[in-house]
Amino acid sequence: MIRMLIWALLIYAGYRFLKSLSVSKSSRSNTGSKSGDAVTTYRDPVCGTYISEDDAVIGRLNQERHYFCSVACLEKYRQELDQKTL
Repeated sequence: MIRMLIWALLIYAGYRFLKSLSVSKSSRSNTGSKSGDAVTTYRDPVCGTYISEDDAVIGRLNQERHYFCSVACLEKYRQELDQKTL
């Protein structure tokens, strides 16, 4: 019975140790971006909002990337291009 309690205690301690490692990794990555790492933002050519690359919808025109805040803005941009070419 005591062996089983000791094993349970060791398993629980190992679980808490591994969980604390994963929490400290995620907190380091979150604080790293807040403490001075600059996030590059791009201006949406349709509505003018600024969006990070991670959150942006990316469209290409002549091998050049354009960043949009939503698919709706991307479609509106494409429609404007089609109207200009007609």
